[in-house]
Amino acid sequence: MKQLSGLDAAFLYMETPNTYGHVNALAIYERPSPDFDPYAAVRARYDSLVGHLEPLRRRVVEVPFGLDHPYWIDDPHFDLDFHVREIGLAPPGAADQLAEQVARIIGRPMDRSRPLWETYVMEGLGDGRWALLTKTHHATIDGAAGVMLLKLLTDESADAPWPYEPVEWKGESVPSDLELLSRTINHLVTNPVKATRLSLRIVRNLADAAGLTSVGELASRSRDLITAAAGRSEQAKSLTEQMRRVTMPLTPAPPTPWNKSVGPHRRFAMRSTPLANVKALKQATGGTVNDVVMAICAGALREYLLRHDALPDEPLRAMVPVSIRTGLEEDPWTNRVSSIVAELPTNCDDPIERVARCRAAMSEAKQQLDLVPADAIMEATDATSPVVATAAVRLLARLSDRIHLPINVVISNVPGPREDLYFAGAKLDHYIPVSTISNGVGLNITVHSYGDVLDFGLVADRELVPDLWDMVDLHIDEIGRLFEASGAEWAVPQPPPAGRRAALKAAGAPKRAAKRSDAESQPAKKQATKKPAKKRATKKKPAKKRATKKQPAKKQATKKQPAAEKRSATTSG
Repeated sequence: MKQLSGLDAAFLYMETPNTYGHVNALAIYERPSPDFDPYAAVRARYDSLVGHLEPLRRRVVEVPFGLDHPYWIDDPHFDLDFHVREIGLAPPGAADQLAEQVARIIGRPMDRSRPLWETYVMEGLGDGRWALLTKTHHATIDGAAGVMLLKLLTDESADAPWPYEPVEWKGESVPSDLELLSRTINHLVTNPVKATRLSLRIVRNLADAAGLTSVGELASRSRDLITAAAGRSEQAKSLTEQMRRVTMPLTPAPPTPWNKSVGPHRRFAMRSTPLANVKALKQATGGTVNDVVMAICAGALREYLLRHDALPDEPLRAMVPVSIRTGLEEDPWTNRVSSIVAELPTNCDDPIERVARCRAAMSEAKQQLDLVPADAIMEATDATSPVVATAAVRLLARLSDRIHLPINVVISNVPGPREDLYFAGAKLDHYIPVSTISNGVGLNITVHSYGDVLDFGLVADRELVPDLWDMVDLHIDEIGRLFEASGAEWAVPQPPPAGRRAALKAAGAPKRAAKRSDAESQPAKKQATKKPAKKRATKKKPAKKRATKKQPAKKQATKKQPAAEKRSATTSG
């Protein structure tokens, strides 16, 4: 048994019936041969890794009454077939069909009686490739650990030998409530300050619930005295002085359509762009890649809100997760992440000025992180009572439609591997992030780089942002606006957007309309036969062939571009 850290456990406490603590990634692979079986390859690879990789086999055991953080144990009833699953898309296997399946899967909570991961092999993509969706609870890994897991699962060449063989491992018996309570008592005895503060919090909450305000106030004052007696008062004074020099965003952020309580259902949309273009904009604007990414998001959100007549006068605020890993962690499979809050210049109409403002905002926001060392963040979460943390999340869920949080959106930019990766010989083309949302913040924008591609993955509440595909398209449009405003030259042609069902239907609409006109003149004969329907079904294939014939013209821009454009029918763009 091993106890979760406070930060790992926090991602369990955050969950409600409509908010989930898992994070996800969608990997798109080429098929190395016509007879390649993705499901068999994925199942075999995970089977050989379970004994080597602790996060794959451990499940959570919660302490009764939430009196202390939960524990990990090796699952005594591990079932690989529960975790490795297979899904087939219906024809034509368009990008929005793939995204819809992803949205449905991530809109379901995870079973805490089993190891907190699932993986889905997805077949039927319109361009012949296959996808792998991984769904892992944030209590198990953070973004940086997710990249580590990706590298473990893949190879650096198509013919690289797989280094892992299955090893025997034995599950642990599930501890009884009495055993867990005994551990909790011992833990609290060795942490008297935490135990006393926890007890006083419970006394205060019970007193407040009973209307005994004087008792509650006394408990609060006692807790503060204990904190001071623990030697934190001088540190608090020093921290307060430092905080005065940095603007801390404590006031509510301006409202947007997605800053409300979220329901159980999700939307997911994705687009891709060559990383070389973002680097060209970096050189042209004098910012960093991250500054440009933030400016792209700011411009896209500004345009989206303008179209919906919902743009606030004040700039939006983004929470930006930041890795605090040092590389020296004894346990890599735990969360080492913090966050900063930065202004998004959505109130600025100049694309180049938005990059400059993003650079200044991120510089100021990073000072927030410098105020609190990584060790202090971990200690603070370890000292948090599970009872109080859970109650706070539930209270926020009830109030999220009546109050506005200090942030509007979560934006994350995760650097990934630069080299090509392979899964049992199948080349990885895209690694698209699929993150999570929470009450009051119903939109998440995560960007992940891999090789020479930057993939945008947007997740939103299904009702709050019904036109999420429009929003993700606006991110790619903003790249074009930045090139136009800066005068920079495109490094690589922007791939066409992924094929979606609506676009495919619109392309065939005129011919179908003509066939309906013929049917009206001879209703009995035309309606009795299914030949027109068959002709309509085959009309879609030439459209795809024509799209691929245009690609050789772009072949001169980059050696990898033709392959990327050929695959664009499903995921790229």
